Amino acid sequence: MKRQHDQHQRQYPHQFHYQKIKNISWYTLLILVLLVMFSLPTLATERQEDPDEAVVRDIAQGLRCAVCQNQPIYESNSDLAKDMLKIIRQQVRDGRQPSEIRQYFHDRYGDYIYLEPTRAGSNMILWAGPFLLLLGGVGILLVALRRWRSARPLAGGKRMTPAQNISDIPSHANPASMTDQQRRIRQELERVDL
Repeated sequence: MKRQHDQHQRQYPHQFHYQKIKNISWYTLLILVLLVMFSLPTLATERQEDPDEAVVRDIAQGLRCAVCQNQPIYESNSDLAKDMLKIIRQQVRDGRQPSEIRQYFHDRYGDYIYLEPTRAGSNMILWAGPFLLLLGGVGILLVALRRWRSARPLAGGKRMTPAQNISDIPSHANPASMTDQQRRIRQELERVDL
């Protein structure tokens, strides 16, 4: 095999020479592509943002576009939002404080302009409401658990839990000998179609 290869190479040297040049070209091209790929990030420069733009963004992210649905001014493409953004930029350049700029828009649009409700006045219900509901739910749950676990006094001073009430009712028990609760549980169980 090797002998045939050598013989073929001697007969057609230009083909082997062409193949070597072709291989070298591909390797060179590959190396160049890799060099360009890995050198591009080093050419990147850090973009310097105008310090006022960070303040503008912070303010505009908290204000609602008046004609969009729950979209901040900074992200909206509406004409009104662009105008509002210009006003914010101008007021920041004039040296006004962010609270003054927010108040400027609040005076014109009311509480609606804020994406997040303020923590004052009737808005406190929005902030405290979920926690109050959670506390109320926990309280109701505790009362229900206490009632469920509480035992009813039996003759002789013993207490019986509702679970014991159910298990203590024999299926053939005389209704006259049952307590009111046992009778009611039995009636409820008879209504349930298992």
